Amino acid sequence: MRNFSLSVVVLTKNEENNIAACLESVYGWADEILLVDDESTDKTVEFAQKYSPVLLQSKMDNEGKQRNWAYAQARYEWVLSLDADEQVTQELKDEIDSVLDNAQVQAFAIPLRNYIGDYWIKHGGWYPASKIKLFKPECFRYEEVEVHPKAYVDGQTSQLTRDIIHKSYRDFEHFFEKLNSQTTREALKWARTGQNITRGKIIRRSIDRFFRAFFRKKGLKDGLIGFILAFGASLYQIMSYAKYWEMRQSFGACRPSPEEDAKTEKV
Repeated sequence: MRNFSLSVVVLTKNEENNIAACLESVYGWADEILLVDDESTDKTVEFAQKYSPVLLQSKMDNEGKQRNWAYAQARYEWVLSLDADEQVTQELKDEIDSVLDNAQVQAFAIPLRNYIGDYWIKHGGWYPASKIKLFKPECFRYEEVEVHPKAYVDGQTSQLTRDIIHKSYRDFEHFFEKLNSQTTREALKWARTGQNITRGKIIRRSIDRFFRAFFRKKGLKDGLIGFILAFGASLYQIMSYAKYWEMRQSFGACRPSPEEDAKTEKV
């Protein structure tokens, strides 16, 4: 008999292709499965009901805020946070059982084994790509921003060694669909927080992101897939800035100042 209780919290939005495999991987092991659904219009909720989760509906406009709210609904002392396209291996479950029986820290980072289709992306910063996924909710929170929120832990963090399987993208069409959605939320974050994003900064970032992923982090070892993913990292910056610029125009903001244009010309 283990000495801890565990809630698995899963956030969903139109994940009928993934939700069963996700919940199957923790069903009968977690003390509670909490499903927080962002108004899915497909069969996500129907397919999830087989696993008897606690079901909550909550529209997500802000990723960090949605996650913090979801974790606060969990009943137990430990939370394992999963997205619907993630699965827990038996090896990871065994490791969690072992470490939580006598845990001296407040959070654990877990390696993510990311896939596009059936291809495991091993380079370019995509593996192990550890994230804090297991934590005591009273000691953990996300920055409340629209996309890619920072994680904060009030206490110590340790590292697990076994992987979460992350079916990141079905194919390249799905990859670019997500890129489009995430860059919209990135632009909203920049606009809402009043960040000073100049064209020169974006040019530098986009170049840096490609070279960092493809060369420094060895994305070239993944061949064509590595090149496309590195290009996507660069394109993320350009698309985000294009949308941010449009938002500024729509909101009646001024065009970039002469100083910004001068900086751009020097790049």
